[in-house]
Amino acid sequence: TLDAAAHDRNVIIPVVLVVTTLIIGLVLRALLATLVLLATVVVSFTATLGVCALVFNHVFHFAGADPAFPLFAFIFLVALGVDYNIFLMTRVREEILRDELTRGIARGLAATGGVITSAGVVLAATFAVLGVVPLVDLVEIGFAVAFGVLLDTLVVRTALLPALVAEIGPRAWWPTQVRCSRRGA
Repeated sequence: TLDAAAHDRNVIIPVVLVVTTLIIGLVLRALLATLVLLATVVVSFTATLGVCALVFNHVFHFAGADPAFPLFAFIFLVALGVDYNIFLMTRVREEILRDELTRGIARGLAATGGVITSAGVVLAATFAVLGVVPLVDLVEIGFAVAFGVLLDTLVVRTALLPALVAEIGPRAWWPTQVRCSRRGA
């Protein structure tokens, strides 16, 4: 099963990344923003795997994760992280057309933050319930998705992504030309 799990990871993860990139790119019509969004999802996933390794090995003392665990965690976290990304970035784009960049980002975050945070917390709580199931594989997936969604919702979406977009500036929307309004709203 190790070979099958490795093969599945090597095939499915790149396919998911390519398809996700195409979908985000079509929605946002911006290559750089698409790559930034994808990078934040990968950062959330990677950090989640690290925390899971620490918690599973040194706190719960589990014997080892199922070889398919990283793939399942990846699929869940990408699917859940990408939609939050799209909600936030489409709103930020609308707002920066009406206001200057940093205020537009702040307004986009304020407009979507409550919905994204609420959805993320509810989703994390739902997956956390798997922690009481007497099957280690489900406990691991439940913890990974709950932690990953909370990390993505509370840290990446509220701090990292807006900071990256602010740092990159209007170039984030390349190749589309997005001109930030100079007037306050």
